[in-house]
Amino acid sequence: MPSNVKIFHQETLDTINNLFEEGVKRAAVIMRHSARNFTDDPAEEPFMGLTETGKDFSLKLGENLALSPSPRFFSSHFGRCIETSAIIDKGYYKTHRRFNGHNQINLDLSPFYINDIDRAITLVRKIEAERFIRQWFNGEFSEEIIMDPKNTADRLAGFLAARVEELDDNEIALCVSHDWNLFPLKEFKLGLKHEDVGVVGFLESVVVFEHQGNYYITGHQTRPQRL
Repeated sequence: MPSNVKIFHQETLDTINNLFEEGVKRAAVIMRHSARNFTDDPAEEPFMGLTETGKDFSLKLGENLALSPSPRFFSSHFGRCIETSAIIDKGYYKTHRRFNGHNQINLDLSPFYINDIDRAITLVRKIEAERFIRQWFNGEFSEEIIMDPKNTADRLAGFLAARVEELDDNEIALCVSHDWNLFPLKEFKLGLKHEDVGVVGFLESVVVFEHQGNYYITGHQTRPQRL
């Protein structure tokens, strides 16, 4: 695990607990998967599983979820996201002896915004990831390579709001995804400039919730914003 990447399981738990203590009834959480192994081979990238530390913190997050709101589980199709979701579910069951259904895989939790993976990887290697993200957010890349970042943020926010709409009161959708899926939400929906907030930690999250008929988005770094 890179030494500069924190694990934010407690911040995610605190955000969820605080919202429901304040009267929120339904919410969708999009979080980065837990700590995982890395490779220099792009062909192996989708298959990198969690480290033992990543497994431990996924289990800890699940064990410390409250009985209510009751979780429903969703994830990207990447193995590390499925693994994270399954272990969180295992931790929740270990504490509460309650099973709420199997994980559902959804394209909107995967890197759907990358339209030409080979060209995108080449650019990231050439100019480095942080510069690539800023140029993406500035609209400097063709949509042949990567989707417009504001449209990406809109699609992700819409996906989360749709999950909230499907929930009953005192339910929460836990959606395990990737750090790059959180970047545009933080930049364009929360007003958090990427250079200021930087790396998305493992198990770090953004939350969309409904309150009194309106939808909001929030995270541990800012107050709720109206969608």
